[in-house]
Amino acid sequence: MISEQLFNILVYIWIGLAIVIFPVLLKIIVPYGRHTSNSWGPKINNRVGWIMMELPVVIVFSWLLFTGDALKSLPVYIFYGLFMLHYINRIFIFPFKMKSKANQMPWIIILLAICFNLLNGFFNGYWFGYLSPEYSISWLYDPRFIIGMLLFILGMYINITSDNKLINLRKGGKKGYFIPYGGLFNSISSPNLLGEIIEWLGWALMCWCLPSLSFAIWTMANLIPRAVDHHRWYHHRFPDYPKNRKAIIPKVL
Repeated sequence: MISEQLFNILVYIWIGLAIVIFPVLLKIIVPYGRHTSNSWGPKINNRVGWIMMELPVVIVFSWLLFTGDALKSLPVYIFYGLFMLHYINRIFIFPFKMKSKANQMPWIIILLAICFNLLNGFFNGYWFGYLSPEYSISWLYDPRFIIGMLLFILGMYINITSDNKLINLRKGGKKGYFIPYGGLFNSISSPNLLGEIIEWLGWALMCWCLPSLSFAIWTMANLIPRAVDHHRWYHHRFPDYPKNRKAIIPKVL
């Protein structure tokens, strides 16, 4: 059993690592999707790789949550249910909606993602399974819970609808890349990534604990540089790309 003090120290180190990695990711283009490169070693099918790298967080989080002896109240089950709702989409729905079956991603990216998901699953699963205080029913009426849930739902809606819009650009057997239009795509290049950030900021607010905050921070550290890369890629590939669009935050970034 890990003491709460030691656990918190480990989470703070984990958050510190995200802060250190953030500027590094701003300088490195991670090679999958539209940024695929042959310089990062052997590759595997995108769909298989996506499932492999996302599944560990579900297994570890679920195992620790349900084997731990901390009290599991209704709010905790709601936290878990929303977490699972996101990952059911990311593991069992999203990969099979991809139009390009031949795309590949490097093994090194999959292995790094597995490491991240194992640690993220551990920190959140161990907290809710072993260390968290009781979340009473009254937590359901707390403004943090209500606002957090609304943000999560809003973020997931933005994420899924934006992903669908990107996928539908290749509807009818089209190949290659196209400029997306409509909704938040008129203001930013990556509303799907913004939606995911909003999701986990909402989840962190409704859970109101250090591990959920660490997940939100890591999400921003990973996805903001990704959105910046997408934005630069669009401008490089399409000379007529809308000049008024930002990367991920309308009118700001």
